[in-house]
Amino acid sequence: MAERDWALVGAPNARDLGGLLAADGRRVRAGRLIRTAALGRLTDEDLPVLGKLAPACVVDLRHATEQAVAPSDRLVGEPRVAHLPVYDPAHPVFTYVSAVLLGHDLGAYDALVREGMPAVMAAIYRWFVTGESARVGFGAAVRLAADGANLPLLFHCSAGKDRTGWLSVVLLTALGVDEAAIRADYLRHNELTESLREVLLEAMIRQRPDLDPAVARPLLEVRPEYLDAAYDEVRRVHGSFGAYLRDGLGVTDGTVAALRANLLE
Repeated sequence: MAERDWALVGAPNARDLGGLLAADGRRVRAGRLIRTAALGRLTDEDLPVLGKLAPACVVDLRHATEQAVAPSDRLVGEPRVAHLPVYDPAHPVFTYVSAVLLGHDLGAYDALVREGMPAVMAAIYRWFVTGESARVGFGAAVRLAADGANLPLLFHCSAGKDRTGWLSVVLLTALGVDEAAIRADYLRHNELTESLREVLLEAMIRQRPDLDPAVARPLLEVRPEYLDAAYDEVRRVHGSFGAYLRDGLGVTDGTVAALRANLLE
């Protein structure tokens, strides 16, 4: 296990963003930014580990409809909890993914079915850049992370891979971390959850024998092309990541300076 990983049985992809080389040869401080899956499935044995981390703020990127059908986050102490939903229940790509997972009729999604699930996931990542709730939620999360009173900051969505993954990209880019290191952290989700993904896939197929594993598997993974779709959208809409931070997320130069002052060694 890499030293940046936190051994949480109920959130196997939990990891510390500390130690990554960032701006001016400095490194991200350890124990200050933690990315996880939702905390509702933490075990009793996980709680002392979370207590050692002692997050001052927990950012939950899920929508209320997602929270309602999942176990409540298990927390230690009394961290500030910020609900910043990055989700659009009316957007066809989100409703299509839900329909696949829940076994609903896909007749209304012929175009998306033809495109395939990887293309749908790429569309979600493009939406991360342009969607209103995405821009509001991600921008607010960056501002929270820039405030030392909210550190250590733990952030999660449901699986801790897509919304959580893009927020990690945003934070690490603002901190000046190299894109190659950012990509490597993003893709580590697959390594950390390999056995869990197979268990989940088997469970989904038991519940829905008609479910094609080739359709479901892209939902459970992260892939380079998903991240590429978001980066391409940043360049298409804003020209540069700096302009995306400023104009898309409302993150000022002062916020970036505070982020680096509080989070870099």
